[in-house]
Amino acid sequence: MGTQRLPRRCTGLFAALVLVGALLVTAVAEPASADTARRASSICEAQELKALAAEDPHLVIEIPEEFDKAFPPLEACRSHEAAWDPAAEGPLQPIPFSHKHHAGDWKIDCQYCHSGTDRSRAAGVPSVEVCMGCHEQFGPEYDTLEGIQILKQYWAEQKSIPWVQIHRMPEHVKFQHQAHVRAGFECQTCHGPVESLDKLYLVPDTKWWQYGLPTQKLEMGWCVLCHRDNGASQDCLTCHY
Repeated sequence: MGTQRLPRRCTGLFAALVLVGALLVTAVAEPASADTARRASSICEAQELKALAAEDPHLVIEIPEEFDKAFPPLEACRSHEAAWDPAAEGPLQPIPFSHKHHAGDWKIDCQYCHSGTDRSRAAGVPSVEVCMGCHEQFGPEYDTLEGIQILKQYWAEQKSIPWVQIHRMPEHVKFQHQAHVRAGFECQTCHGPVESLDKLYLVPDTKWWQYGLPTQKLEMGWCVLCHRDNGASQDCLTCHY
């Protein structure tokens, strides 16, 4: 019994598939040229490209020597950009300060920047001297961040940083920070998980859970419930005087 021959149409189709497969293999095997490489134009862009290349071995990147630095690290670049994002919720601060980067990544205690909170009714805001006390220790690579440039401009001109206040109690309510700090309450109990936020903001309505974000409508019931659960005074004059 003789061998059956494939129809001419099938033979042509098979040859075409073999040719296409060979071309695909050649294209994959052929390394990308320098013309197709993604080139960094800043330290932060270099950090992003390095992160992408770590996930995609076929990505070709080009990092000029002046941008091939260890600092600022990727998380600092991303937090700086997120805190400076006008589309994100919350007011823009004069400096793109990220609580996530400082209190979250670096584990800086809240009272290091908000000094006096354990000794006074009001919580202080960080002065330019406090900021520079740390940032003077960092290398010049950090000066590529716009926020650091602005900070050092305030320092050079000996001007206070005009921080935008976010948390404000009504005038008829007297909240004693030092009493709550000394009682052992975490800042997050009232201020929310600031260590996970690049840009702080308020939510419109009260949220009834322990670490809910602070609200524009800070209702008395929230405070009374906390006082009741923790054995604190519920006398009106405790907060209204």
